[in-house]
Amino acid sequence: MSLRPFHLAFTVNDLVQAEAFYGGQLGCPVGRRCDSWIDFDFFGHQITAHLDHEPETVTKNAVDGDQVPKRHFGIILEWEDWQTLAKRLEQTDAQFIIKPKVRFKGQVGEQATMFVTDPAGNALEFKAFKEDRAIFQA
Repeated sequence: MSLRPFHLAFTVNDLVQAEAFYGGQLGCPVGRRCDSWIDFDFFGHQITAHLDHEPETVTKNAVDGDQVPKRHFGIILEWEDWQTLAKRLEQTDAQFIIKPKVRFKGQVGEQATMFVTDPAGNALEFKAFKEDRAIFQA
C-alpha cells in the first residue's frame, strides 16, 4: 500500500489569524475556503481549520521532562527541514510550548522536537529522526 496524504479537521476561533499562522508563519499553501473553514496543504497533507468560538480544554502528559499537550498534531520532517523550520519559527516569534530540542538523546527514538501553538491555542508538534527506521522502534 502506498502512503497517502492524511486529512485532519480542527477548530480555530479566527480564520484570519489561522491563515496568517498556517499560510504565513508555516508557509502552508491555502486550498479551498469559505466563510467558516480553510483548507491548507500541510506538508503534503490536507488540514482544515473550522471556525468555532468555543475554547477547548488543554491537558498535558509528562514526556522526557516536558509537559506535552495530550491533544496535538504535527508532521515528521527530514532532519534538515526540521532545522530550517525551527529557525523560521524562532525568527517569527512563534508561541513555543516546547522550544526546539533533541529528546531521548542516545536512546531508541532519539528525535528533534518542538511544540508551538496556533493563534487558537491548538498544539502542533514538529519532529525529525536522523533515521526513519527509528520512528516506530520500541
